[in-house]
Amino acid sequence: QVQLVESGGGLVQAGGSLRLSCAASGISVNVMGWYRQAPGKERELVGAISSAGTTNYADSVKGRFTISRDNAKNTVYLQMNSLKPEDTAVYYCTTWNYWGKGTLVTVSS
Repeated sequence: QVQLVESGGGLVQAGGSLRLSCAASGISVNVMGWYRQAPGKERELVGAISSAGTTNYADSVKGRFTISRDNAKNTVYLQMNSLKPEDTAVYYCTTWNYWGKGTLVTVSS
């Protein structure tokens, strides 16, 4: 059974940092993406990482967020720095065939 499980969300003040994790089981992770969905908005791509570690990011998070991976742990991370209230959302990891259930990030002003 394939599972993607996000963790690490929580409440943080603006300017703070959080690191999200996405642990995969039942599948070897190749390309992994992070999406987010803010209240009342559509889900949007935050960024992605290839099997070789190449990353790309949405303009809104470029320079603040970093995606990395630990292949030995079959886990992908999303390091979020300089968080803003507009980063508040449920964050999901995905292989596009499979999706996690999401983890909530709330950034207070």
